[in-house]
Amino acid sequence: MEIRRARPADAPAIAEVHVRSWQGAYPGLIPQDYLDALRPEDRVGWWRDALATTPWPVVLVAEEDGAVIGFASVSPTRDADDDSSTVGELQTIYLHPDAFGRGKGASLLHAALEVLRTAGFTEATLWALETNTRARRFYERHGFVNDGVTKRHDWIAFVATDVRYRITLA
Repeated sequence: MEIRRARPADAPAIAEVHVRSWQGAYPGLIPQDYLDALRPEDRVGWWRDALATTPWPVVLVAEEDGAVIGFASVSPTRDADDDSSTVGELQTIYLHPDAFGRGKGASLLHAALEVLRTAGFTEATLWALETNTRARRFYERHGFVNDGVTKRHDWIAFVATDVRYRITLA
């Protein structure tokens, strides 16, 4: 597996992984009709815009045999209660369901955190769906700690609670 910085041409592959990951990871956690309605083509423009933005977010892709199997994006924190000059944020990390459970996520996570560390951040946070115990266990195995902060996320089609995790990058 190779991990590299994403390019605008990667937007369709990232959108595909994004949708398939949600459809593979979130059944029973968010409404199935919402998951069924997700389409990669609806997310390509958003990812093209994100990939054209500098300097943040930084988007990394994980490739295997020339195909994008996962991606992660990082930036300074977007949370008002943290200092964006010292706290970075793992905004996204998703794998294609075919890559679940094969150690690819750990490699991608470590590469994303290294981007933040190299940029001078001393801490990183992320938000996880409160009911997503699989993801939460993954983050905890890699040193993240739930800091007790929660937020309600209104997706219009449903409302969910997210929990924040934090790790020291030093």
